[in-house]
Amino acid sequence: MNVAVTGIGLISALGNLARTWERLVEGRSGIQFYQPFSSLEPRPIALIGKHPAEILSLTRQVVSDAVKDAGLEFPLLDCGVVVGSSRGNQAQWERFTTGQSEFSNWLRTLPNGSAIATAQLIQSQGIVLAPMAACATGLWAIARGAELIWSGQCQRVICGAIEAPITPLTLIGFERMGALAKDGAFPFDVDRQGLVLGEGGAVFVLESEELAQQRKAEIYGRVLGFGLTADGYHVSAPEPGSRAAIAAVNQCLDRIGLTANKIDYIHAHGTATQLNDRNEAHLIQQCFADSVWVSSTKGATGHTLGGSGALGAAFCLMALKNQIVPPNVGIRNNEFGIAIARSAQSAKLENVLCFSFGFGGQNAIVAFSQ
Repeated sequence: MNVAVTGIGLISALGNLARTWERLVEGRSGIQFYQPFSSLEPRPIALIGKHPAEILSLTRQVVSDAVKDAGLEFPLLDCGVVVGSSRGNQAQWERFTTGQSEFSNWLRTLPNGSAIATAQLIQSQGIVLAPMAACATGLWAIARGAELIWSGQCQRVICGAIEAPITPLTLIGFERMGALAKDGAFPFDVDRQGLVLGEGGAVFVLESEELAQQRKAEIYGRVLGFGLTADGYHVSAPEPGSRAAIAAVNQCLDRIGLTANKIDYIHAHGTATQLNDRNEAHLIQQCFADSVWVSSTKGATGHTLGGSGALGAAFCLMALKNQIVPPNVGIRNNEFGIAIARSAQSAKLENVLCFSFGFGGQNAIVAFSQ
């Protein structure tokens, strides 16, 4: 059974789906210097508005946009929900601990908040799941959503991930790790400094292709398959040989029956940290030809943590729809021998991969096709 993507809802520092894609293709970035908290120094951040966003508001916005984009209306009683986040309502928890917020609404801050908010919005009485796999959350959600359709448990699923991670604890934590950039995000660049945190995410309407065709829905593309593995190595550092990550790539390709030379584009995790970009470039060189197009879009949107894979998946689907490879915004001097797209490239795209690698060594690869 084929799984079709019929709707996308997206929000980033660049705007909604259409605005983000337009600005991304132009090579623009949503990263600016902000001081969201008076106790912390200004630093580059990819904010959606002037102040840190609230996750449940973002969730309702992107879900509504995805449903509208798919040509559907509420209620969607039998629609499955797989919506996750790596930070969830952490911002609200931090306000609780400092006495800045009342405890009367604490039940709305549980880790499954975005999934429950989605189910309530669409009035679903179906399966509701709230995955959490650090920065791999978005792709894990898409993989699980597709599984629900392949297994016959659902005919339609809303899946994805949203993140609102701009909090004092998150900023201080990443800073003390030495992971934050001082000037901006420059994935795969020889002078990359580290990651830049960003807000946002994306959700997708997945349907069995039969259902999509019955209602004559427009289709962005299809979810071909996925590979999911874990390093079992370290809480934050990737396994030096990338063995489990390479296994995830091979698992994905084996499942969909394609060889590496059939992949036309890879949306890389590309965080602009020293370790991630070195390991990921090594992985790509081990598994693929030097000619396959590669780009990370975190130089444009910032790193949205759990939402980053969902953003990457949306960009993969837009790439397929428009036959355009999105640029690796921020690249100046490519350190590695891989085909980084310095600017948007017109290309014949049939099969593409999206990569996510999360803390704890969680590796996720999802394949999409026209």
